[in-house]
Amino acid sequence: MTNDRKTAGFPKPEFSAPDFPAPDLSVCIAGVRLKNPVIAASGTFGYGREYRGFLDVSALGGICTKGLTLRPRPGNRGTRLHETPSGLLNSIGLENPGIPAFLEKELPALRELGPVVIANLSGSTPEEYAEGARLLDASPIDMIELNISCPNVKAGGMAFGLDSEAAASVVGQVRRAAGSKPLVVKLSPNAPDLAAVARSCAAAGADALSLVNTFKAMAIDIHKRKPVFDMVSAGLSGPAIRPIALRMVWELGEILDLPLIGMGGIAVPGDALEFLLAGAVAVQVGSATFAHPPTMMETIRGIEDYMREKGFSTLGELSIRQKNKQKNRP
Repeated sequence: MTNDRKTAGFPKPEFSAPDFPAPDLSVCIAGVRLKNPVIAASGTFGYGREYRGFLDVSALGGICTKGLTLRPRPGNRGTRLHETPSGLLNSIGLENPGIPAFLEKELPALRELGPVVIANLSGSTPEEYAEGARLLDASPIDMIELNISCPNVKAGGMAFGLDSEAAASVVGQVRRAAGSKPLVVKLSPNAPDLAAVARSCAAAGADALSLVNTFKAMAIDIHKRKPVFDMVSAGLSGPAIRPIALRMVWELGEILDLPLIGMGGIAVPGDALEFLLAGAVAVQVGSATFAHPPTMMETIRGIEDYMREKGFSTLGELSIRQKNKQKNRP
């Protein structure tokens, strides 16, 4: 996936005021404070150490781990990544060492990097999700991101995120198992009624929602005359999905008071600002990191520059959706 929008986004500030108070980029989500709203998205940043030679990992607001399951998974066979115009198709299949191995071998080094640690939890059954949540609850991670929206596994994954009752059941079990950890639920854009799923997750105990995961899509090899991926379909990410993801964040913000973490195709600072203006309290950056590793650092600086230019002192002042909601109250 190529990124030809590195310099796009918004006009540069027309002034420089070194004595102007620096804006506060910090954000608090379910009691956890992030130094800024930019989070490395799950599945695109490994466990943080892989990118230390490309950017200052300690400057990020948070790192969301690769998808973790109770037991190790080898991932999908065959092609796993395929570029498409303005996007990237992936069929990784939640390859990971399993939660016990993650806690023993990866988490200590991840904690030393500095950003908030968000463990992305997946599973094939509600019982697996709950057992994984119990292990994570007893660990020094900061938050759990419950993945009920992965389109690249045969069992579990996205199936729980398509139906409001199934979503509520899994969220409820994980909430009870992970009593002390803030719980973010990652939603699928493929749900027939995303609002209903979001409401059910909120009612079942979600502290925040992250949206959106990848869109179910596919590609065909015209020379081999067969689907590119062994599982036929895969997950589409990248700039192609951003306008749809942005619309979904806006719409859920209109009906819910839960904190929303926006993601989907963020490649330049202006993309992240759109999500923050739409009411997201934080953003996750994923596919763009592959094409241009400094994307998240540029996004943090871009948000700060924008706030200085516009005279905003805190992130909460950015949301135009929140302002509209207050205006419409009697």
